[in-house]
Amino acid sequence: MSGLNINHVTKQFGTFTAVNDVSLSVPEGTFVCLLGPSGCGKTTLMRMIAGLDLPTQGSIELAGSDITGVPTHKRELGMVFQSLALFPHLTVGENIAYSLRIRGVAKDVQKKRVEELLGMIHLPGFADRSVNKLSGGQRQRVAIARALAISPKLFLLDEPLSALDAKLREAMQVELRQLQQRLGITTIVVTHDQREAMTMADTVVVMNKGEIRQAAPPVEIYRRPADSFVADFIGQTNLIPVEADSAGRAVILGQTSEAFSMPAGATKGVLSVRPEDVQVTAPGNGAIPATVTFIRDLGGAIETFVEAGGAQVIAVSSPRSRPEVSVGQQVGIRLDPATSVVLAK
Repeated sequence: MSGLNINHVTKQFGTFTAVNDVSLSVPEGTFVCLLGPSGCGKTTLMRMIAGLDLPTQGSIELAGSDITGVPTHKRELGMVFQSLALFPHLTVGENIAYSLRIRGVAKDVQKKRVEELLGMIHLPGFADRSVNKLSGGQRQRVAIARALAISPKLFLLDEPLSALDAKLREAMQVELRQLQQRLGITTIVVTHDQREAMTMADTVVVMNKGEIRQAAPPVEIYRRPADSFVADFIGQTNLIPVEADSAGRAVILGQTSEAFSMPAGATKGVLSVRPEDVQVTAPGNGAIPATVTFIRDLGGAIETFVEAGGAQVIAVSSPRSRPEVSVGQQVGIRLDPATSVVLAK
């Protein structure tokens, strides 16, 4: 298939395995985020895609061609690094046109392409401006335009927005995604920011300890995590211990429930239930008994902490639907089986 195919790739540094037998298919024109904690192997994987590191084992294909041993400058890639790496002695236009100039592209073609890209990144008329006089967001846009100048087959970005403040970062996430959709370019972003991945990606690839734990659309990652690591890493969740009784039914917070199914063959597990799927109610009527231990008002959301069956559970509600409870009050909680999942321990 066209796009990018990573086939059983492993990367070792001495006795340390940074990436372990990773396979991944990225369809042409899609946006993929490599997500995981520091040291999970996501940047090493991107460096192998870019040709900056060679795999110890495995192969990498782009648009149907094996590029495993192809030098970086011959892979037709656009790259944006965390540091941006803009040339301070060149103008905005000269930075954007740099890759075209070293390829011998005619000056009039360079100028036309620079003007086209400046319009695309909402910086028309900035060609003659010094990059030292740009804001952080403007510099980010110029780095993106420079990477896109050669119309690459693949666009790679390594933590591209991490240096921006929170508000600008969120605005740039939307802009970057909209730009990718307009261009239809296959894009891979390395990030440790879950919100960033959920905002931009068609597919989120969650990595840990050099391996892919799950690769799926953001909603599936959030609602149907493959394991407790993914559930805990993506967003906020309650991980509640679950055991099977003698009849194989799930016992959750001291209550036997037929609404939740144990994983095949498992006698123990964890229930992943998102805080917004926990309902705080009056006690009784089949609700799980609980005691309110803490309430946190975050303005746009209310977090209610309860103790139930020896475990802490967090419920999130909007200000309009906040439960009328107080610390120390006896309540009931209900867990929605339609939006929760029991994972093998």
